Amino acid sequence: MANEEDDPIIQEIDVFLARSLLEKLYLFQYPIRPASMTYDDVTHLSAKIKPKQQKVELEMAIDTLNPNYCRSKGEQIALNVDGTCTDETNTYSSKLMDKQTFCSSQAASNVSRYAAAVYRKGELHLTPLHGILQLRPSFTYLDKADAKHREREAANEGGDSSQDEAEDDVKQITVRFSRPETEQARQRRVQSYEFLQKRQAEEHWVHLHYYGLKDSRSEHERQYLFSQAHGLTENTELIKSPSEYLMMLMPPSVEEEKDKPMAPSNVLSMAQLRTLPLADQIKILMKNVKVMPFANLMSLLGSGTDSTAVLRCIQQVAMLVQGNWVVKSDVLYPKDTSSPHSGVPAEVLCRGRDFVMWKFTQGRWVVRKEVAAVTKLCPEDVKDFLEHMSVARINKGWEFMLPYDEDFVKKHPDIVQRQHMLWMGIQAKLEKVYNLLKEHLTPKKQETQSGHPLLVSGEQRVNMAKAKVKQNYGQLEKEFQKQKAELKSNDTSAKMDVSNIRIKEEPVSDEEPMDTLAYEGMNNGIVNGLHAEEDSTDSFNGHLPGGCVDRVAQELKAFVSSTFKKQFVLTLSELKRLFNLHLASLPPGHTLFSGISDKMLQDMVLDTGCKQILVPFPPQTAASPDELKVYALWEAGDTYDQHRQVLLEIFSKNYRVRRNVIQNQLSQECGEDLNKQEVDRVLKDCCVSYGGMWYLKGTVQS
Repeated sequence: MANEEDDPIIQEIDVFLARSLLEKLYLFQYPIRPASMTYDDVTHLSAKIKPKQQKVELEMAIDTLNPNYCRSKGEQIALNVDGTCTDETNTYSSKLMDKQTFCSSQAASNVSRYAAAVYRKGELHLTPLHGILQLRPSFTYLDKADAKHREREAANEGGDSSQDEAEDDVKQITVRFSRPETEQARQRRVQSYEFLQKRQAEEHWVHLHYYGLKDSRSEHERQYLFSQAHGLTENTELIKSPSEYLMMLMPPSVEEEKDKPMAPSNVLSMAQLRTLPLADQIKILMKNVKVMPFANLMSLLGSGTDSTAVLRCIQQVAMLVQGNWVVKSDVLYPKDTSSPHSGVPAEVLCRGRDFVMWKFTQGRWVVRKEVAAVTKLCPEDVKDFLEHMSVARINKGWEFMLPYDEDFVKKHPDIVQRQHMLWMGIQAKLEKVYNLLKEHLTPKKQETQSGHPLLVSGEQRVNMAKAKVKQNYGQLEKEFQKQKAELKSNDTSAKMDVSNIRIKEEPVSDEEPMDTLAYEGMNNGIVNGLHAEEDSTDSFNGHLPGGCVDRVAQELKAFVSSTFKKQFVLTLSELKRLFNLHLASLPPGHTLFSGISDKMLQDMVLDTGCKQILVPFPPQTAASPDELKVYALWEAGDTYDQHRQVLLEIFSKNYRVRRNVIQNQLSQECGEDLNKQEVDRVLKDCCVSYGGMWYLKGTVQS
């Protein structure tokens, strides 16, 4: 008590966690320099980084006019490195060592406990560091000088050699063929130091721009060090209970952890599992089991567990396939990991496994050779994917290991619909990555009948459907009469077709509905666990019941308006992808689930003030029809409307344009000399840069 009275609390400071520069903020430790020289005075010639390795090279100019600089020594070093000749490959073009290169190394492997702090107006703002790099002088120029010295010596020795020296005798050469590399030898080669060095050298440098301390861009970036929102929702990491805070101050000792017996990696203690949060329990169970029905998951979590909370958590770590939950690929293959078989990075593995999961949403059978041909992965990786969720059948292929869970699909149609929307987004991504053909998207009926026989015959399905109709005939008749009465009462509203939606620009031809609906040609009639005969909503394919047209049009117009105010330029393919994600985030029973066709979406885009930009794509383009349709917001209501319109007119005549052409055209049309910041703003709204050229967003064909 006496010590507490001698050390009173002077001030309490609020602490905020800034997340704007999360995983982007690095701390550079420079070599010690004279106190009279600050780094704001140093001229940074160039900088480059390898993000995966967190390796930075920085080139700084040396003040050759400083009285402490030895000019004769600088000239001697430049002469040793470059020699007497003058060409573009010289390290020091001024014949004087006028610059120095600094190379980085990681100062700490674990930087999670370090943060950059800024104090302002009684508030302390913390930003976690992503890396701490120490910059040390690089002496690679000495290696270059040694290499030139050896070349000169070799040239002198070759010139002094005697002309009458006898030629070497012809020697017999034995040719040997190397043996096929075994799996163990390949793994040793992949883990060798030479292979890792080669992998690191293959990563390309990313060139950076340096901005001084007083530059306006630096001032703008420094604002991100402050928390953008002071609410509790942004700083939940700093709110801990007393017991959690004590645990952080006094973590359990390492010795106590070593005393506990270590269980095998494939054994999971249910007692320890139930002490974890619900989300962690579900993640661990799904990671170990990989495929599980929802009923089995609830039984493992114990009695009293809220099923709604479980459904909310399971969607974070698993996807729905034929009514069962399959663990997500990024949970099994985290970022920055690789395949134990082929060394392929985790990103490629996740795409391949997602393709296998997507194939099982279409039917119960998958052929291994087809998966290997599409994903281009080694047989061992493909076999791992299939063993996670299926079993091999002789002369048939791989069958999904669990039966179709019809009970879950009937009880939770909203979850099924939301998962279906997510699968549609994954399918669009897979089509773009793997260039899938129609035969991959929709299996042929002949193959399903001969190569992969169905579990239930067609006659049995007909009998089951007839029995179901007879059983529910009375209920269906009542619902029909009820709908008929509603249609009569809402006759005036029903007649209001989508008349408010009109096309302002070129007419759009009728097309198939958007891929927000169920496919019709799936094996077994299954679409992500949803039977086609059970999905008989009248509002599909744009046939909306009376009274819903206005609400659907309003919701769709709100989505299109907000999307184009953020993006300005979108292809139809990208707009459909964003719309699918928007549908997946909506609550069950929302009006937009009634079905939106491609034509309705395009008409609404034109009605909200957008125009279709007829970009002259090259004849050999591999873009899909939806990617060839480009729409742009014509008037946003800000000062840059005229500049954007001029820019869009340029791209209606050119597929790609250089920056100087754009800047000259903007200056001529707008009648003013635009500065670099204004041009950058317009280009950022509508374009992307690739290979020194500028393209409209979404039109780059790599």
